[in-house]
Amino acid sequence: MLTEEKNRLLTEVGPGTPMGNLLRRYWMPIAGASEFDSRSIKPVRLMGEDLVLYKDLSGAFGLIDRRCAHRRADMSYGMVEQRGLRCNYHGWRFDETGQCVEQPFEDTCSPNRHSKGRVTIKSYPVQEKGGMLWTYMGPQPAPLLPDWEAFSWPDGFVQVVLTEVPCNWFQCQENSIDPVHFEWMHENWGKRRHTGDMSFGATHLALEFDEIEHGFVYRRILEGSDEKDDSWTVGRVCLWPNGFFLGEHFEWRVPIDDENTLSVTWKYTRVPVGQEPYVQESIPTWYGPLKDAEGEWIDTHVMNQDFLAWVGQGTIADRTQEHLGMSDRGIVAIRRRFFEELDKIAAGDEAKGIIRDPAKNVRVSLPMMDRDIVLKGRTVEQIMARPRSRQFYTSYVFQAGQPESVKREFSDAMGFEAQDFNGVVVPREV
Repeated sequence: MLTEEKNRLLTEVGPGTPMGNLLRRYWMPIAGASEFDSRSIKPVRLMGEDLVLYKDLSGAFGLIDRRCAHRRADMSYGMVEQRGLRCNYHGWRFDETGQCVEQPFEDTCSPNRHSKGRVTIKSYPVQEKGGMLWTYMGPQPAPLLPDWEAFSWPDGFVQVVLTEVPCNWFQCQENSIDPVHFEWMHENWGKRRHTGDMSFGATHLALEFDEIEHGFVYRRILEGSDEKDDSWTVGRVCLWPNGFFLGEHFEWRVPIDDENTLSVTWKYTRVPVGQEPYVQESIPTWYGPLKDAEGEWIDTHVMNQDFLAWVGQGTIADRTQEHLGMSDRGIVAIRRRFFEELDKIAAGDEAKGIIRDPAKNVRVSLPMMDRDIVLKGRTVEQIMARPRSRQFYTSYVFQAGQPESVKREFSDAMGFEAQDFNGVVVPREV
């Protein structure tokens, strides 16, 4: 268990807080680029700050303070121009750096005054990568936005899924280094809840946790497998500081504030042999719901089950009351590393895993299980012959609410019809 003070260190992310200062040293995914095919302005809240994300008429993105410097009007109701965003109240216009570049009345009545040059609002840089929009909210010079290898994989259908989860970011991230929950929540509990089958799946027999440059790896041996399996020789990546890499998809847990988290999923599916070359013109973005039409929590899909568990820990998990076990060695390891990193940042040192050398930021690889299964082209017959690959190719198992338009795009890319997920995850073949 932790003290209340240490729990606050891990969970408070607002401006000036130790964890807020640490997380601001990393690029964060905050939206899907395709969202701006149908809108030009999106209000966002990130790490306790209210901001506006916009795409101006030149195609450039900006992220600025939600309040105008003039009379504090809401910039989310502004007007995009060829460059920048104009306040709808009195027409003051700001560019992507937060600089005021136009004050219509002042510019007309006092053209020599140049008062706008003295007016700025908060702003943060925005970059596009992997079909997502990213921002950096920390001190300059900014590190490089990681060019993860997966973002360059060819012949794949990619989708981005966003959900706002009403709980603190850290209990979401701890899930990324908690392998045993897969056995119980996603297999045993999910199967029993949706089929009534009370049998148990494969049991965890061994766990190891290793630190790497870009986070931690957990490795495991399940009943029915051995030390030669990728689960033990390679493992899964708890991506530092707030991500998870499972091979065919990433997950990020981006703090909205201390009590809410933006879940961002990037999912790749290799098209079958015969469908390549496949070039995706636009990566779709969609929002996954938390509750169904009756207001009940959705518990059918993998991440919906995770959401339910995270929120069930409380808005901010009270770690003064917990009792950790042997399966939680990874949890202990990342907490210890975060406390060490907080001290390093306070002392002015570089943050863990930062990339500044452009030569090292080209298709950056991460440990990856089942690489051939994810990336090697297979025929439809080969896909359908394996129960797990058949399920992952014919349905979206991770979140409920996939729009019909995205399902249709996916079906067209794969060359066969996608179906609705039945709520029972097929175990990984070993």
